[in-house]
Amino acid sequence: MKDAGIRLIRNADLAQTVDYAYASVADAPVRQVWVAGACPLDSDGKTVAVGDYAEQTHQVMRNLVTALRGAGASLTDIVKTTVYVASSRQADLVTAWKVYREYMGAHDAPSTLLGVTVLGYDDQLVEVEAVAVLPDQPTGHAAG
Repeated sequence: MKDAGIRLIRNADLAQTVDYAYASVADAPVRQVWVAGACPLDSDGKTVAVGDYAEQTHQVMRNLVTALRGAGASLTDIVKTTVYVASSRQADLVTAWKVYREYMGAHDAPSTLLGVTVLGYDDQLVEVEAVAVLPDQPTGHAAG
């Protein structure tokens, strides 16, 4: 992990049964990376794994890794995510969350998991947006 001064905060006064940190702190100076919601699209822009929450989450996370890499970042640079699942069934949210957690590993950045009515692409079930921080770099040295 690049040293961006990211500290994940776990508060002893809150439930210890959750598998994410309650907050994160990024000490300045840092470069912020705001990633648009990663979607379950293949390289042709088609939604993959129609009807399959787990497989769509795998594609979402692969796309998130690629988007972060384009900014010179990785999953361990993430300070916050939001996981959107197009379902009113908690079991579907849990399915997506389990795949998300596989990719995040020990880096349990704060995250919000929520069910929504619909997402933007045909047959889309999952989307993950992220905020990451990196050590501040001089202008012109960012990956593109």
